Amino acid sequence: MKARNLMAGIFAISIALSSTATMARTDMVKGEVKKIDEAAGKITLKHGPIKSLDMDEGMTMVFRVQDPAMLKQVKVGDKVLFEAGRTASGVAVTKMQREK
Repeated sequence: MKARNLMAGIFAISIALSSTATMARTDMVKGEVKKIDEAAGKITLKHGPIKSLDMDEGMTMVFRVQDPAMLKQVKVGDKVLFEAGRTASGVAVTKMQREK
């Protein structure tokens, strides 16, 4: 009986962890870098829908970046995965990584 309860607990934890990982991945949006303006701390991205911002269609859009160092990690033409959110200064890219 204890072995069955232990296995059920392990199964429940593994489901919870995989659900959390899936949710984290779904927040990332695919995009392509079109322009970088380091002086202004902005990036232009062609991107798909951004559910967290209630954007149901993809478009090309200029974003502020939360951390200007992000702009040094990418170049025009790079495919990226990013997260964007509402900040005090407007919509901004909060996380970004080059797509593998």
